[in-house]
Amino acid sequence: MKIRQLIMSTTGVAMVVLPVTSLAAHASNIGSHEKILTQPIANVENNFWFDYLSDIQEAEHELKKDLARATDDEDRADAVEEYRNEIADANKDYKKEMRERGYRVGRVTVGD
Repeated sequence: MKIRQLIMSTTGVAMVVLPVTSLAAHASNIGSHEKILTQPIANVENNFWFDYLSDIQEAEHELKKDLARATDDEDRADAVEEYRNEIADANKDYKKEMRERGYRVGRVTVGD
């Protein structure tokens, strides 16, 4: 399900809130890249989380604009590559900020 809700902050800036899923990642149909988180690390909603959401929203918006302006396959490939890089950068920055504040960033697996 790809339902998104717009919430207006007190400053009037629109923020995207992605739904929480069992995988805790937003599914993207734009090739393979890092997963987009749908819930904050350690369930802590702070400025870094909202900055992350804003970065993801901006990357998706830019991708749509770039794809609409693309005139050939090379332009489309460049737009998708830029999108992937922006997603990776947003993930890296968010995880780094949370790690610096003592929140664990990782994955837990249960099994043999």
